[in-house]
This record gives sequence, structure tokens and C-alpha cells, in this order.
Amino acid sequence: MNKKQEAKMKDILTLAHHDYEKGLKARAFFEISDRDISQDLVQNTFIKTWSYLLKGGKIDIMKAFLYHVLDNLIVDQYRKHKTSLLDFLMEKGFEPVAEDEERLLNLFDGKKALLLIARIPKKYQKIMRMRYVQDLTLNEMSQITGQSKMLIP
Repeated sequence: MNKKQEAKMKDILTLAHHDYEKGLKARAFFEISDRDISQDLVQNTFIKTWSYLLKGGKIDIMKAFLYHVLDNLIVDQYRKHKTSLLDFLMEKGFEPVAEDEERLLNLFDGKKALLLIARIPKKYQKIMRMRYVQDLTLNEMSQITGQSKMLIP
């Protein structure tokens, strides 16, 4: 790229900066809610655009290109923020725990059991729900039903 082409690209980018900087800052601030970081993201947007132009890249619609670059930088910022937040929590002693596989299996089995309970005769459904859904003991069930433990099916 010769000096004349570079000067033309500078003029195009300067005009784009003048026209779109305010809107880009507003979008970045809306997404990030931190004025300093949003200003940095907008500046990085123009730096990346300038770098792209110097490499011979072609931009058809400058506004769309700038907003696309900014959106990608915002996504990167979110990812970076998540990682740093997790690192901070781990430094403070927080250890993320994976879901307990056995608990999940029990939950799924319980849902299957409820479906099966609905298929048995009504007189047994109440007792099965008391025992396996409400987790009542035989003594508690006999008190509720008024029957002895031996008569409870």
C-alpha cells in the first residue's frame, strides 16, 4: 500500500470514527455497563479495523463492519470476565462441584416410578405415594390411614 492509499484509508477511518464513535460507545456501554471498558472496546474496534485495512481488507459497509467487530470484542470481554470471576472465586476457596450423578439417576427413576404408580389400582396408589413420594415411614402411614402396619399393603 502506497502513501496515497494509506492517507485515503486514514481519511475513511477518521470519518467513520467521527460518524460512529458515539453509537459504538453507547452500544458497548449498554452491553458491558462499565464506561472505561466500553471505551477501550470501541478504541480496539477502530484499531482492529485499521489493521484489517492495512492488510488490504475490503469493507463494503463501514458501519456494519465496525458494529460486527465491536460485537465480537464484547463477546470476548464476556468470556474473559467469566474466566476471571471463576478464578477469583476459586482463590477465595470456592470449588465448583459437578452434579451428583447418582442424585440425577434417582430423580429420573423417581419420575418413572410416579408414572407407574398411576397405573396400579387406586387403593395402592395412595400408599405408594405416601411411601415413595412423601417418604413416610410405616408408622406414619398407619397413623394417617388408621390401619395397622400389618394391613398396609
